[in-house]
Amino acid sequence: MTTSTRQSPRKSALASAATKTPRKAAKTIKSAPALPASTKKRFRTASGVSGTYYSLPELAKTYPNIERLPVSIRIVLESVLRNYDGRRITDAHIKQLANWKPKAKRTEEIPFVLARVVLQDFTGVPLLADLAAMRTAAAKLGKSPEKIEPLVPVDLVVDHSIMVDYYGTEKALDLNMKLEFQRNQERYAFMKWGMQAFNTFGVVPPGFGIVHQVNLEYFARGVHQTKDGVYYPDTLVGTDSHTTMINGIGVVGWGVGGIEAEAAMLGQPLYFLTPDVVGFELTGRLREGVTATDLVLTVTEILRQHKVVGKFVEFFGEGTESLAVPDRATIGNMAPEYGATMGFFPVDDKTLEYFEGTGRSQEEIDAFAAYFKAQKLFGIPKSGAIDYSQVVSLDLGRVTPSLAGPKRPQDRIELGNVKSTFIDLFSKPVAENGFNQDAQMLRARYYSSDGVDVQGKPSIGTQEKPATLGASREKAEMVANKPAFEMAAQQSSLPSQPAREGDVTLGNGDVLIAAITSCTNTSNPSVLLAAGLLAKKAVKKGLTVQPHIKTSLAPGSRIVTEYLEKTGLLPYLAKLGFNLAGYGCTTCIGNAGDLRQEFNDTIVKDNLVCAAVLSGNRNFEARIHPNIKANFLASPPLVVAYAIAGTVLKDLMTEPVGTDKKGRPVYLGDIWPSSEEVYQLLKYAMNAKVFRANYSKIRKDPGKLWEKIKGSKGETYSWPESTYIAEPPFFEQFTLEPEASSATSELGPVVQKAHIMALFGDSITTDHISPAGSIKESSPAGIWLKAHGVMKQDFNSYGSRRGNHEVMMRGTFANVRIKNLMIPAAADGSREEGGVTLYQGEGAQQGAKLPIYDAAMQYIAAGKSTVIFAGEEYGTGSSRDWAAKGTQLLGIKAVVARSFERIHRSNLVGMGVLPLQFKGDESWQTLLLDGSEQVDIVVHPELKPQSDAVLTITRKNGQTLQCTVTLRIDTPIEVDYYRAGGILPYVLRQLLA
Repeated sequence: MTTSTRQSPRKSALASAATKTPRKAAKTIKSAPALPASTKKRFRTASGVSGTYYSLPELAKTYPNIERLPVSIRIVLESVLRNYDGRRITDAHIKQLANWKPKAKRTEEIPFVLARVVLQDFTGVPLLADLAAMRTAAAKLGKSPEKIEPLVPVDLVVDHSIMVDYYGTEKALDLNMKLEFQRNQERYAFMKWGMQAFNTFGVVPPGFGIVHQVNLEYFARGVHQTKDGVYYPDTLVGTDSHTTMINGIGVVGWGVGGIEAEAAMLGQPLYFLTPDVVGFELTGRLREGVTATDLVLTVTEILRQHKVVGKFVEFFGEGTESLAVPDRATIGNMAPEYGATMGFFPVDDKTLEYFEGTGRSQEEIDAFAAYFKAQKLFGIPKSGAIDYSQVVSLDLGRVTPSLAGPKRPQDRIELGNVKSTFIDLFSKPVAENGFNQDAQMLRARYYSSDGVDVQGKPSIGTQEKPATLGASREKAEMVANKPAFEMAAQQSSLPSQPAREGDVTLGNGDVLIAAITSCTNTSNPSVLLAAGLLAKKAVKKGLTVQPHIKTSLAPGSRIVTEYLEKTGLLPYLAKLGFNLAGYGCTTCIGNAGDLRQEFNDTIVKDNLVCAAVLSGNRNFEARIHPNIKANFLASPPLVVAYAIAGTVLKDLMTEPVGTDKKGRPVYLGDIWPSSEEVYQLLKYAMNAKVFRANYSKIRKDPGKLWEKIKGSKGETYSWPESTYIAEPPFFEQFTLEPEASSATSELGPVVQKAHIMALFGDSITTDHISPAGSIKESSPAGIWLKAHGVMKQDFNSYGSRRGNHEVMMRGTFANVRIKNLMIPAAADGSREEGGVTLYQGEGAQQGAKLPIYDAAMQYIAAGKSTVIFAGEEYGTGSSRDWAAKGTQLLGIKAVVARSFERIHRSNLVGMGVLPLQFKGDESWQTLLLDGSEQVDIVVHPELKPQSDAVLTITRKNGQTLQCTVTLRIDTPIEVDYYRAGGILPYVLRQLLA
């Protein structure tokens, strides 16, 4: 990519399978039984080029069942067939998958060999740190460090580090990127070391777009080719849960934790249980005024209700055929939100049109089409053509304009019900997804004034004067980053503006953040053009956005800017404050930047429920901003509309959005663009020349800021002192042979006399476990950073410091909204928020309330293990490996929950932490636990996957009870990982053997 040792994406993808991986299909086939060899056939492209492939139609002569298999299962089957070697992949694997039954019990394991791996920088940096640590460990053992090398192409896109410190100014992009490079120089230098140290590791620098969009527009080539001319379909995993966006163009791939991705990079097949496949039939067409975002929120709601966690979802039917690729990709992107492993769309003519429009060569497109047609995988399946585990259906004509929130992406609200839903939730208890506030305070407004001692006295039921901002948009500074702000302002020679006098009043339901952000929508031309058209109509009507609302436009690709400029819509968005703020993942991951300090003070002091409206995919508590409690997902045009309205206490279906220049009411219908208006502009979004020119700059013109970064040289990393990058501790005691205690089959009690660290409720997300956003000054991580000379304004975020375990283990369970139910409730029933626990060890602090990190260090020092209990959907959210790594480093040996999210469960096993699942209706609540108990855990002596394990719980009074739970080590390979002490030492031993 940006290094001379890296080939172009097409060449590296086509050549790597033969030259870099241990697969070597042609050689292994010679010694393999007849079946795989007999399926090797030839096909010819439209341009006359011929190629060889492993034919599924030929295999179907032996296994007729293949013809009715879901398309996604057949693509996995092709990988199993092609990579057959009689050892890792056997004829039994081929037979099992070829005979897939839609309703069979899922006990069989698939070894899936992938074509490539993609990373984003938050997850990629710790993964690179692990690789560097492996090389260090190898060198210490006298082994060649070069043995540690990615065996499949790996692409890292730097997209998660940009923050919206500046907004509402044409200089925002330039200033935000300058701050980004100042904050992340050490991380970027480390990436540059990785680029020169590893032959198959490439980096896309900051400012090009979000990893999923770059993947969709650039990395994905449809089919790959081995050195000996065997064609095969593109497949991958990525270290972001929204890797599933690639499913929109028929690519089988999904998000995994960095731990699993590391193993895949280093030549391990990805092992997973044969999945159920849910067929989702779409019929009809979307109605006028309905967007792709409305559709995906509806799909998310439906599939959550059908409990598709861990399953493939495959779309079919005539309604699916009508969807453009960007709309399909939007639906695929949200697979983690509806819980599925994938949201897959088969290849058809619209896929070929997308490849052509995004600049792929005609040779690639011809090979892509010919290959999928030869495999009989081309075209959207018709109703009844495939046997699915279950079928879900939706008439597209039933989809209505919607938002989702205020706390979860699956909680869809029709647009006309947003106001009433917010009012209803305002006073509902937290257990019912509410905010537990006094309904009388809903209309209260609070003064928040610059430099004034604000008393916060409400003025209930009165009309306040229009809010004004105490500082111009041209100097929209975030107090937490003030010195860095001033430095960037000096470099950009942007003149500072004098503050204007005036008060801002805040109230419940006020929109304080309005962001067109995240991979879900910010590269879908239909919704972005709609946002631009709505902005144009609004500006012409004289509508404005209050300047204290933090507005931002952060597209997923530079291509967006191209077509918004060509259509003349970008200036209208900017007029409303939606200036270009960055290319990357911003508000959706907590990179919105801070609010003004007086806003934070007023919100906290008066316990206000203010709102953010964003075009993202995640709205979990404290993810967007720690002080904004109500977060709504919406289409880009609705984000603009709510920014104009300024509150979610306005029914946009019946009440005016605002008033025009003459004071007349303007309704949403007056400014909403028609489908025809959007369609007339879509031609500007698909220009092959523009796509090719844009992505050629990755190598030729990556940007002056990136070129200035200097990385160290050498095959091993020198580990200079840094608060960003540190040698991870996972290989400190590494030996070529695992410890006898972990290798034996007679494990007995794997956990003895463990204390309980926390009792959690349902929907504990990876954001709760390992936050990505801001670092609180008084938190263990903040205290550690200050002790190492880091000023508060330079803390950056947890996500940016994932290369340093000292910060990350202190940040584990540090989310300001997490509730440990060990802490007794207050008299009003409310629960304390924040990562604290009641220390149950011996000594003077017994029973004391401590930060979880501090308590964990005391338990470890005393030689005591700990466990966690939780409810449903433990570990939902982003595929965050530090949620598992941090858990392990805190000495937590097991997590016992009602259910687990797929990736986090796997990551826990990969770090040597036992995931255990309650049976039936049992829970820690039914066991009447209060956190003072001690726990013993006995598992099956051979760690049989999904076998029974027994908890023996000893209460403080000496009474004991036993509870049988399910061991959620799901596959035989996971048994090997656990016995080896985790996936990382397992893989390292294999590489060095």
